Amino acid sequence: MTTIPRHVALVPDGNRRWARKVEDSFGGHSSGAQVLPEIVAAASDLGIQFLTVYGFSTENWNRPEGEVALLLQILENYLVDNRERMVADGVRFDVIGDLARFPASIRDQVALTKEDTCKGEGLGLQLALNYGGRDEIKRVFQKLATEGVSPSEITESAIISRLDTAPCGDPDLLIRTGGERRFSNFLLWQLAYTEIYFTDVLWPDFTPRDLLDAVLDFQKRTRRMGR
Repeated sequence: MTTIPRHVALVPDGNRRWARKVEDSFGGHSSGAQVLPEIVAAASDLGIQFLTVYGFSTENWNRPEGEVALLLQILENYLVDNRERMVADGVRFDVIGDLARFPASIRDQVALTKEDTCKGEGLGLQLALNYGGRDEIKRVFQKLATEGVSPSEITESAIISRLDTAPCGDPDLLIRTGGERRFSNFLLWQLAYTEIYFTDVLWPDFTPRDLLDAVLDFQKRTRRMGR
């Protein structure tokens, strides 16, 4: 039987380089946001159960103020514009990361989208927002300390159960677009045995065919998981 990755993680990189190529300042961010609904639909058609997308990192706050404001507006628009489609397609929407720093309007749209899509029986879409792998691990240990867990009780399973990704487990496949070969502080714990697929395609140019190519490459691999 052909193996489809159960959980795919995605780093949609290359928006700014794409924008420079077409001389459109930060237009790559808007174009990239338009790509995501098609990739979500393609992932669902392929039988992928979970798709975790790096939407806004803890480091993205260090970008120019105008660019950050644009990214936040694009995020809010994405939730508003795509909510009905997610409901119609059975997509369950969720978020990983720490939303506390986001404006109330975005937190409200996140909550509304989660509520409206919670009964979806199709793909689980997770946006990583104000997310960083190191920050996630820090938050796990803060939870353990707050709960009074003793050092001898801090096991791998105790950590895993408190990760943001606990409901969906580790990714089987990580796709990074844009030609860079690094994790950029994304899912650092979870990627221990994930298959990695790098592509030079810039995110605004990424198509369902590119997603299929990544899955086909995944199917050629033998996953030994350290055995």
